[in-house]
Amino acid sequence: MAGLALSFAEPLLLLGLLSLPVLWWLLRVMPPRPRRIEFPPTRLLFDIAPKEETPSRTPWWLTALRLAAAALLIFAAAGPILNPQTGLAGGKTPLLILLDDGWSAAGSWDMRIKAADELIANADNDRRGVAIAPLSDPARDITIMPAGAARVALQQLTPRPYTIDRSDTLPAIARFLKATGDCEIAWLSDGVDAGRGTEFVSGLAKTIDQRTLTIFEGGAAPPLALTAAENAAAKMTVKVLRTDGGLATGVVRALDAKSLPIADARFSFGAGSRETEATFDLPVELRNDITRLEVAGERSAGAVQLLDKRWRRRAIGIVSTSTSDTAQPLLAPTFYLTRALAPFADVRSGERVAPQQAISQFLDQKLPMIVMADVGTLSPEVHDRLVSWIEQGGVLVRFAGPRLAQGDDDLVPVKLRRGGRTLGGSLTWEKPQHLTAFAADGPFAGLPVPKDITVNRQVLAEPDAVLATRSWASLEDGTPLVTGERRGKGMLALFHVSADMRWSDLPMSGSFVEMLRRIVDISGYTPKQGAGVAGEASSETVAPLRTLDGFGIFGPPPSTAKPLPADFKDHATLDHPPGFYGPAEGPLAVNTLAPADRIAPLDTSAMTARRASYTNAEPRDLRGILMSAALALFLLDAIVVAVLGGGLAAMIRRRAAPAAIAFALVLGGLLAMPSPIRADEGSDDFAMRAVSQTRLAYVVTGNADVDSIVKAGMAGLTLYLAQRTALEAGDPVGVDPAHDELAFFPLIYWPIVPGAPKPPQDAINRIDAYMKQGGTVLFDTRDAVEAPPGDNGGAQTPGMQALRDILSSLDVPELEPVPREHVLTKTFYLLRDFPGRFVSGQTWVEALPREDDEEAAARPARGGDGVSPIIISSNDLAGAWAMRSDGQYVLPLVPGEPKQRDYAFRAGVNIVMYTLTGNYKADQVHAPALIERLGQ
Repeated sequence: MAGLALSFAEPLLLLGLLSLPVLWWLLRVMPPRPRRIEFPPTRLLFDIAPKEETPSRTPWWLTALRLAAAALLIFAAAGPILNPQTGLAGGKTPLLILLDDGWSAAGSWDMRIKAADELIANADNDRRGVAIAPLSDPARDITIMPAGAARVALQQLTPRPYTIDRSDTLPAIARFLKATGDCEIAWLSDGVDAGRGTEFVSGLAKTIDQRTLTIFEGGAAPPLALTAAENAAAKMTVKVLRTDGGLATGVVRALDAKSLPIADARFSFGAGSRETEATFDLPVELRNDITRLEVAGERSAGAVQLLDKRWRRRAIGIVSTSTSDTAQPLLAPTFYLTRALAPFADVRSGERVAPQQAISQFLDQKLPMIVMADVGTLSPEVHDRLVSWIEQGGVLVRFAGPRLAQGDDDLVPVKLRRGGRTLGGSLTWEKPQHLTAFAADGPFAGLPVPKDITVNRQVLAEPDAVLATRSWASLEDGTPLVTGERRGKGMLALFHVSADMRWSDLPMSGSFVEMLRRIVDISGYTPKQGAGVAGEASSETVAPLRTLDGFGIFGPPPSTAKPLPADFKDHATLDHPPGFYGPAEGPLAVNTLAPADRIAPLDTSAMTARRASYTNAEPRDLRGILMSAALALFLLDAIVVAVLGGGLAAMIRRRAAPAAIAFALVLGGLLAMPSPIRADEGSDDFAMRAVSQTRLAYVVTGNADVDSIVKAGMAGLTLYLAQRTALEAGDPVGVDPAHDELAFFPLIYWPIVPGAPKPPQDAINRIDAYMKQGGTVLFDTRDAVEAPPGDNGGAQTPGMQALRDILSSLDVPELEPVPREHVLTKTFYLLRDFPGRFVSGQTWVEALPREDDEEAAARPARGGDGVSPIIISSNDLAGAWAMRSDGQYVLPLVPGEPKQRDYAFRAGVNIVMYTLTGNYKADQVHAPALIERLGQ
């Protein structure tokens, strides 16, 4: 049914609902009206009040009750199924599954894999071949394979971390359909159009022709994406994108280079809007530390925005001709400029070369902003290159000085007078001048006007009609302190004082830093090829350092990743997946989406296709519920009829005593029945589940965080066992020692939670019986790193104290640290110790009697007649085994050595094999005799 996850096994039976009006008419039919015959004695009966009255027609509510019961029976006969399995039209033709596997499918990847797996299972039941075509790989050969092979191929697929172009796969689909002929097609769409989506829809419609197509869309949360992060003057913003619908609010999280959170910013979408902004109002020092922005709770590479130095600061070149730069560096203009720009810009100084050469180098490096302190006459070549650079978006900031005052060039925003105005000079002031105002339409608008800045000398501007419009800051006498103008796409600014303390104390003020910050924030040079700018394309390339997978998780670069140009600014591709490229100290960030990229809902309405939706819910047959409801309504109808007809009252009067006795007997029988205990309620299901496969068990502690980690850890160990050994165990089972039967499990993992209440004595007794009957309990205190220094430090942790409290009620044998010759170290892998998340804890087992030296030397493995019933560790084994559904590990390791996690899994394999096989390795003592006998 459209909009509802409900289907019917026999939908034609719903036509029976059309009979309800006929049934209503039949229920309302009245018998013929009786004839009236005047009979005089009848007058005597009028004064007799009747004890019971029967209505002349059926009440409307009783009719509605009967119609509802009939409708429920019809619905039940039609076989309603809630959350039905995703199915197709069926048939014997092959099945082609088209799978969207770009970044936009990662957030609901598990639902898509589940839907595809159900399709393959249905095809397997119908003995149909299956072909899988991920739409990210146009070069992949689409072939028909058995359902089992298709299921394996499906599990090997992972979402791509970049935007896929579905249209590129149309030729491969056309070749497959031409070679196969008739087949059924299922498209598992992510519903996102990131470009050329309409072209793919129309092309696919032409390619499949009249073949049956089913499109899976809806039922999954629409993806969110980040793009166009910008580090502005006082805040950092990032655009949040969505398709129609989806979340109305959310959180963007900022992380530093160590993946530690810095801040969160909330965002909200307006009605019908597809993009919004998240804003981080942080000091610039914190914003400069941000290397990653991500949408909280969204698992996709598109929901991650990586930042490098281009977002943290602008690169600015400083050129000065002052001799004090080398003679007295702490008084030089470059010193004040560097200190003012360093907090928010990458400052590059041209101190070691001539000013003309330094300017040429900065232009070749395509810097967005250049600061020239008292640079006078420029060569014609450098002058022309600067003019072209400004026209294309560069920002040139100049500071006055003796050389500029005597120079004569047009790279100033206003015309200047030769010479300067100084305190006590020809154009004298009676007293130093103060800053009085910032222009309301200039870049310094809104800054507080400082009263402590004094100016002793300045370069004067010639008064003209445009001087007032180009003045950004003025002195008390109306003369400009800072002037500026836009030229082309760039900007030219002039401070009419020097960049050091000779002409004013402006360079020592905080306002100087804020004024330069405002100018830096409006700089954004985008170079173009042409004269005046270094036209040669940079040949420098950078190799991938670490990249994102489709779920937005960092990992090593894939084999398909290639180096890219150092000035790469496009979005990620197959050859250049998102991540960091280049040296670790200054990497280049590549993101899934470019600043101009946008996403939209994919319109498939033009295609003739069946529609299906994704779901995680299990199918549920509603026939039993509807039948029960119908029977309840019929029973209620019978009771109502009995009450209205007086039959129930008459029966009660005639049989009051027998009915009371029967009711008392039934009630007494119910009260006398023993209340079933929990183990009996589901004992059969629990036992069948436990014995159908070998399963590992763990004790449910009641702590949600601990239980989730332990469950993931036991599942991870089960998967590792299936990959490395012949044991294919079932899913791990959580048990409650006080109620569940423990004898089905060879090994029970018990995580100790400090501060948790001690288990009841009944649970302790059941554990004791389990251990005596051959079971093994692995107690893990998970606190090796909390042990104080010293030989007995491990026994003083909170977890060990809690374990001692539990073991005080158990009949525990004598324990010892696992000896190196113990069979536990040799059951599958050769191990020296048993690390988990931690490596400093000891592993304890039942102490075995020591053999004499000769026998110990002859036996390669030491063991007793049985398996140790108890194993104690503090290394948090389950924490090291715990894996998420996407294959990533949940918890980090301490100290995190390269092979620590692999050794932790090996320790788990040895423990499981030890509990299953006993001490068979110890019997290798007989191997020499057997070999000798076979040799004879």
